[in-house]
Amino acid sequence: MKIEMQPNEKVIDTWTILYETPNGGKYNGKLTVTNKNLLYDAKFDVSSKGLIEEALFVKWGSEDFVVIPKERITDVEVSKNFFQKKVILTLDNGSKHTFNYGMLNIDPVSTAILQR
Repeated sequence: MKIEMQPNEKVIDTWTILYETPNGGKYNGKLTVTNKNLLYDAKFDVSSKGLIEEALFVKWGSEDFVVIPKERITDVEVSKNFFQKKVILTLDNGSKHTFNYGMLNIDPVSTAILQR
């Protein structure tokens, strides 16, 4: 994923992770966490755009990305059971966005999301 960064924006880390939209869509792709944004790169079907708030979609070249500005995140919840480790984000509009890392350790993802 090649993106243009904002001034003073730095990549913290990147993971291949499952993204669950507020309306139940599930996508496998790459999550890049910076000090300012969460950038999710997946091959979205055109029909999926209606499932995610339009303001979160950004276009770079011919690719669509979901961008979640950290300033819009009001809550970060970590949910762990044996088979699923998740970070559940609540945005300022009340929508919930879930990043599911399966059985792998979700702590580095949640730490990066909380880091500014």
